[in-house]
Amino acid sequence: MRPEFSVRQQADSVPPAGLDRVVEAGPEARAALAARFGLPAILSLSGRFRLTPLPGGVVRAGLALRARVRQVCVLTLEEFEAAIAEDAVLRFVPEERQRGDIDPEEAEDEIPYAGGSFDLGEAVAEQLALALDPYPRAPGASLPEAESPASPPAPEPEPPAVLARGRR
Repeated sequence: MRPEFSVRQQADSVPPAGLDRVVEAGPEARAALAARFGLPAILSLSGRFRLTPLPGGVVRAGLALRARVRQVCVLTLEEFEAAIAEDAVLRFVPEERQRGDIDPEEAEDEIPYAGGSFDLGEAVAEQLALALDPYPRAPGASLPEAESPASPPAPEPEPPAVLARGRR
């Protein structure tokens, strides 16, 4: 299956000094990704990478993700526009070198690749998916004020005759 936003990068073409690369999704890719993520629209999506080669075909990638999306507010059900700015550090790792013993809290995200190239576009799409608020709220949207329940009514005083019967 081909990703909606695909920009291939050959691992062995990253020079020892590193490589800066910017990828930007066009209208068709943004529309397809919006459908994939259940969004009304993705207005812009780009990623600025700083690629650095490491031994064994591993490539470290600093990523600055920028996007503008239209989301549906979970409170008002109205569409609103949101800006997303996320930074991440990824490691593109040949499938045969991928480590399985990494503590996920301490490690950079590892993305396996095969065939000598990795997909910068799909990496941007995956990072966007992680950055999206699963419960988006439009600016200024809030839950309606809950009416405080009225104090329970005071018990009716019992007639003296009923009280007198209870004491016997």
